[in-house]
Amino acid sequence: MLEPAYQVDVVVVGAGVAGLAAAHRLTSAGVTTAVLEAAPEVGGRMSTETVDGFRLDRVGRPLTTSGTELRTAPGLEPLALRQFAPGVLLHRDRRTHRAGAPAPVGGARGALHAVRALASAPRGPVAVPGRTGTPVGGAWDQARLNAALARIAATPVDRLLARPEQAAADALAARGIPARTVDGFLRPLLAALLCDPELTTSSRAADLALRAFAGGRLSVPAGGAAALPELLAGALPPGTVRTGVRVTSVSTTSVTTAEHGVLRCRAVLLATDARAAAELLPGLRVPDFHPVTVVHHTTDDPGPALATGASLLLDADRGGPVAHTAVLSEVDPGRAPAGRALISSTVLGTPPEDVDSAVRTHLARLYGTPTNRWETLAVHHTPDAVPAMRPAYDPHRPVRLLAGLYVCGDHRDTGTLQGALHSATRAATAVLTDLGATTSMHLADPPASMPRAA
Repeated sequence: MLEPAYQVDVVVVGAGVAGLAAAHRLTSAGVTTAVLEAAPEVGGRMSTETVDGFRLDRVGRPLTTSGTELRTAPGLEPLALRQFAPGVLLHRDRRTHRAGAPAPVGGARGALHAVRALASAPRGPVAVPGRTGTPVGGAWDQARLNAALARIAATPVDRLLARPEQAAADALAARGIPARTVDGFLRPLLAALLCDPELTTSSRAADLALRAFAGGRLSVPAGGAAALPELLAGALPPGTVRTGVRVTSVSTTSVTTAEHGVLRCRAVLLATDARAAAELLPGLRVPDFHPVTVVHHTTDDPGPALATGASLLLDADRGGPVAHTAVLSEVDPGRAPAGRALISSTVLGTPPEDVDSAVRTHLARLYGTPTNRWETLAVHHTPDAVPAMRPAYDPHRPVRLLAGLYVCGDHRDTGTLQGALHSATRAATAVLTDLGATTSMHLADPPASMPRAA
């Protein structure tokens, strides 16, 4: 049991990315912090399973390299990202095409020049828009798309958040974008970025996702998604993170644990997922969620890698359960043993009853190769994978509930990794402001009786 007189400045409940990032902000300000995690390891939904030398992500959403959160979060300086090929591959009408690659040299200005050149060029039967067979239309539509992506990449965030808000699907239909470009590129891309196949997400959140895509490259953490929380946990002072500790109740001045009794503190920061936070604080709003299922296969057949390389492949036809797939061993060779390909495929929404069989059938069409001899490594279904962000959506929901009690996570910001990190910064700032933490405030050493992080 803990000593009754023991005190710590802040208790962070939950060792996911948001909780660990907030703990860095707090400890850097000299605030003694204890991070309590019920699971045997850190990371939450950003977990990676090791099977026969393969590194398999549970959710495995692609990250974007734009934005400041990943570059400025304390503890993530050593993070290595493995980048996908520029843009994405789109499968439509039994053909595969690349789209969304960076605009020509000159950025937005270069793309706009391309549009003007096409507008002034004589049109003949050889260059009729929409007749090239690509998912986004002809050269005219592709130039307009590149210009739009370059323009949104340069648009300040506050201007995007000031736009009229509606569901993303309705916004796409109302903006005058050619239907072939919407159906062949924007819908499948946004579905992959938002984990929302029906695009019920707020148009503002969708614009932020497009801005992040257009301003950077899709990527994955080297070695698996778990590398990110493991880096954060490893950079904290020894003894800060305690796994296998289940919190049963919280107040502004203490937390009660099932295994170690009461831990007194000056403030409590809930950094669990939304559902777990509401169990500790009845009345806290729980959003809807988008479920995600990830199916991992392996093969020694080089066909998929030859067909797609290090690209993210999207199904623009919606001809099966797979929304997007990739040969992840081409993007990050460290995720698979030598000579083996790791193919990771994502199903959005409710999966079919025999998900592995349905995914195999779909992948055979997407990659153009038989899949019956592929080995299934794992099927990970996460019902509460991504918080829904339907209109009207507030991307900066309050993190300070009252003095001494705070909450953070992707459900308080945008439902992304960057949103989780941003909410952690906001919550830590609120804690430090309320505590008046301008100087070091070490009250005691961490209790030796609590288990350390694995």
